[in-house]
Amino acid sequence: MPLYPLFADLAGRRVLVVGGGEVAMRKIEALLHASADLLVYAHALNPTVAQWLAQGRLQRADGAFDPQWLDDAWLVVAATDDEAFNRQLAEQAGARRKWVNVVDDAALSTFQVPAIIDRDPLLIAISSSGAAPMLARRLRERWETELDHSYAELAQLFARHRAAIRARLPDLPQRRRWFEQVLEGPVQTLLQSGQREAAEQAFTDSLQHSDDVPRQGSVWLVGTGSGDPGALTLKALRALNQADLLLCGAAVSAAVLSLARRDASRRPLPDDPAAHLALLVEQAQAGQRVVSLLPGDAFRQPPHAALAAQLAAAGTACEVVPGVTPG
Repeated sequence: MPLYPLFADLAGRRVLVVGGGEVAMRKIEALLHASADLLVYAHALNPTVAQWLAQGRLQRADGAFDPQWLDDAWLVVAATDDEAFNRQLAEQAGARRKWVNVVDDAALSTFQVPAIIDRDPLLIAISSSGAAPMLARRLRERWETELDHSYAELAQLFARHRAAIRARLPDLPQRRRWFEQVLEGPVQTLLQSGQREAAEQAFTDSLQHSDDVPRQGSVWLVGTGSGDPGALTLKALRALNQADLLLCGAAVSAAVLSLARRDASRRPLPDDPAAHLALLVEQAQAGQRVVSLLPGDAFRQPPHAALAAQLAAAGTACEVVPGVTPG
């Protein structure tokens, strides 16, 4: 992952855009949507940009370009077709430690503007790290049709009740299970059919009965095969995405671990089988969903093959997920 993804709060913060054509117009439109304080420098303005200027939605800098304009900017966007000027602007911005995006020139840019799917407050960004912007746009077009606007309403529902959710469910694992229960329940279906009041009622009812959400732990014993993440089974991917705790064998590949849920805790898998068993039982009884990871198909071979039966004897729910190995 060569770029670090983040979302910037630009409300009321100065952004300098250099350029006034159609490409600049698209950048300016997105920045206006983010409530940025826009200063635009351009020899000529696209009619739409000129209209925004007349409406007082942005300011225009006049005269020769002044590098001091960079001093107050949080971000800089260069949207001109003058390569020499773009390079000079990028150098001037970099010298001032300002983030700069030179449109269609990843080498000169210190940040990239991703393709966006906007379901406010849900925002999905897709980036090719500047390598293939058209690929990111194609993916956005595909997913735009799959993510209907009920997702926006669902996100708004969670936002409205955020304080009540935290007060009702201060324990993070329990809160996570309740979220999953809501997402798998009828709320979104009701929103998709336009039944907003019924969806809100179902949501609040679920929150009122959140004490009924079971805090039942479980164990997955996952073989990671050759270490190729593309060869993982669907069950293995589901386990990685649902884990509260990962017990990682030393030889498990970083590529496999990168697919796990980001906020899952991670520990080395104990070398001693008895210690491994004891830790699994302890964590499952505490309500944790634990995933043990070893390369190949290790959990169906000695010395780990007996682990599933030992967990069952201890009353701990367990599923063995075989690893896919070549040949």
